[in-house]
Amino acid sequence: MDDKELQQKWPVIKEKIKELHPHITDEDLEYEFGKESELLLRLQKKLDKTNKEIRNWLSILG
Repeated sequence: MDDKELQQKWPVIKEKIKELHPHITDEDLEYEFGKESELLLRLQKKLDKTNKEIRNWLSILG
């Protein structure tokens, strides 16, 4: 999933993440186009996953 596609699908993906991982806060899920790496880093830390794992997971959710 590229950055533009992530931006388009983010509202739906965000809600799925909140359902699956209630410990992840709205602040953790803040997303701004062009700052995807910051979002990915926060998710990596919260979920103890690699960048590649997070990207694959987001693709599956989206």
